[in-house]
Amino acid sequence: MDFKTATGIFLVWLLHLSAIIGILFGEAAWFIPKTPFNLLVCTGLLLWIFPLDTLKKAGLFCFIVMAGIGAEWIGVNTGFLFGTYTYGENLGPKLGGVPYLIGANWAVLSFCSGAVSNAWGLPRGLRVLLAGLLMLGLDYFMEGLAPAFDFWEFRGGEPPLWNYICWFGLALLFQGAFQGLRLDGNRSFSTNLLAAQFAFFIVLSGYPPTLP
Repeated sequence: MDFKTATGIFLVWLLHLSAIIGILFGEAAWFIPKTPFNLLVCTGLLLWIFPLDTLKKAGLFCFIVMAGIGAEWIGVNTGFLFGTYTYGENLGPKLGGVPYLIGANWAVLSFCSGAVSNAWGLPRGLRVLLAGLLMLGLDYFMEGLAPAFDFWEFRGGEPPLWNYICWFGLALLFQGAFQGLRLDGNRSFSTNLLAAQFAFFIVLSGYPPTLP
């Protein structure tokens, strides 16, 4: 493993484990509002380590950022996608009720999931499906903590089935583009970033914090 990859993996786990420990020990009010910083660092590390070194990669990354924000804008402002929900205050500045960083998060998850699915040596269609399921699985665990973290909340408190259908549909769309362009990237970093995010939400789902 090269120095750049090792450094990125170390930073990803440092951020996520520090947040897990801090939140479990009662410092949720300090750690959770720092989520935009965490997302920015992870995005920057992906750009550096994946890396986004071709026009195809950069173009698809930008497309997913914009498409993700656009889909979320439709959801927040019309309820047509995902359901009726609103974003809280802990994901940073917003455009039309949608945090800018949500688009970056869609892109980071798409690229990491795509790279991980490539490691299995499966046919292209199955790689798309596997990566889409990885993204859907992470969303499932995120949904349980999102209201407690003041990330977002659905009317009625529980995300509807339609939310997961839309999430999976968008994930398949982005993965279809990723595989169609025959992209790949640093699989070690991608695997660790996804694993850190799964660990964060799975561990804390058993001990949801209470913000003041």
